[in-house]
Amino acid sequence: MADSAQDRTLPATPRKIEKARKDGQVARSRDLGHFGALGGMVALLAATAPMLNGWMGRMLVDGLRFDAAMVSDPEQMLERFGDQSLRLLVVLGPLFTVMLIVALASGVLSGGWNFSWKAMEPKLDHINPLTGLGRVFSVDQLTQTMKASLLALVLGGAGAFYLWRGWLHHAELLAMPLPAALAEGASLLQGGLLLLCGVLAAFALVDVPLQRHMLQRRLKMSVVEMKQEHKETEGNAEVKGRIRAKMREMANRRMLQAVPLADLVVMNPSHYAVALKYTEGMAAPKVVAKGADLLAMKIRDLAREAKVPVLQAPPLARALYAHTEVDQEIPARLFSAVAQVLAWVYQLRDAAASGRMAAAAAPMPEVPADLDPLNPAYNPAQRRKAGRAATPRREPEL
Repeated sequence: MADSAQDRTLPATPRKIEKARKDGQVARSRDLGHFGALGGMVALLAATAPMLNGWMGRMLVDGLRFDAAMVSDPEQMLERFGDQSLRLLVVLGPLFTVMLIVALASGVLSGGWNFSWKAMEPKLDHINPLTGLGRVFSVDQLTQTMKASLLALVLGGAGAFYLWRGWLHHAELLAMPLPAALAEGASLLQGGLLLLCGVLAAFALVDVPLQRHMLQRRLKMSVVEMKQEHKETEGNAEVKGRIRAKMREMANRRMLQAVPLADLVVMNPSHYAVALKYTEGMAAPKVVAKGADLLAMKIRDLAREAKVPVLQAPPLARALYAHTEVDQEIPARLFSAVAQVLAWVYQLRDAAASGRMAAAAAPMPEVPADLDPLNPAYNPAQRRKAGRAATPRREPEL
C-alpha cells in the first residue's frame, strides 16, 4: 500500500533528490524566467535606443514612399511589404534571441542545469480523469493558480495605472514630428516595461524559494521509504551477514591450509592456538594461523596430523593471539619467548634426524606481563598502539 502524504514527514535523501532530477523534477520558477526575458529585452532596447530610433524612422519613411505605378501593381506592393517584413525581422530577431537565452539562463539559475527525456515521456495517469482531478485540486496546483491569478491582476493593474498616469503624454505624440515622436514613444515604452519588470522581480523573489519549498515537500519520504532506500543502498543486512560469514569461512579455510607448513603451534591449552613459521630471510617469525575454541582445536588436530610440534604455553599463546594477526610478524617484545620455543623445535628435528629417542624438555618461555591479557599487569595501551582492540578477538566457530 502506498504511503499517504501524512506519512511523508522525513526530508528527502540526496539519493532521492538525484533520482528526482533524473526524472526532470527540479525547482523551476516561471516568474524568474519571465523577469529574465523581459529584463533582457529592456536592457537591450535601452542600449540600442539611438540606433533603433534612427532605424525605425528610416523604415517608416521608406514604407510610406510609393508612387502611382507601385499602387497599380500589386506585385510591387507585395515585394515592398516582404522587404519591410524582412528588415523588421532582422531587428526583432536579436531581441527575441536575447529573451530566449536570458529565460533559459534564469531557469538554470533557479534549478541548475538538468536535461531529462523522462519529463517528455507520455504517462497514462495524466489522462486518467480521477488522477487529473487530484492534481487540479492539490495544494501545489491551487498555490500555482492563485499565484498566477495574482500576478496577472498586479501586472494588469500596474499597466493600467501607468497608462492612466501618462495618457496625456501619449496623446501629445500625435502632434510631434516623427523623429521626436519616435524618441518620446520609446522613452514611454521603456518606462512601462521597467514598471512591469519591477513587478516580475518582486514575484520572482517570492516564487524562487516557494518552488524549492514545494519541491522539497513533494519529495518528502516516509519511514518505510527511508528503510527501503537504506536497504537498496546498503544492501540487505541478512545478505551482507551471509556474505561476511562466507568470506570468514574462506579466510579460515586458507588459513588452515597453512597449518601443515608451520614450524610450531602454541596453545593455551585449548582456548587459543597460534601457528608460527620462520624461514631463513625473514625478519621475524610470522603467524600463519590462529584461532579460538573450536577453531583452535581444528588447528591442533591439523598440526598433529602433519607432525607439526604443538607446545602448551598458555601465556605465550594468549599474548600472540592478542597482539598479532594472520600473515603478520610477531611483536619485537615477543622475540625472546618465540626464539626459545623455536630452538626447542629445532632440537626436536635434530633428535629425529639423528635417530635419538630422547627429546628436549618443552620450554616455558616468559612473556612480558603487560602483554598477557590474563595478567593483572596487562597494558591494553600496548595493543591500541598497534591499532587493534584492547581485548582478544575470538574467531567464529567452524
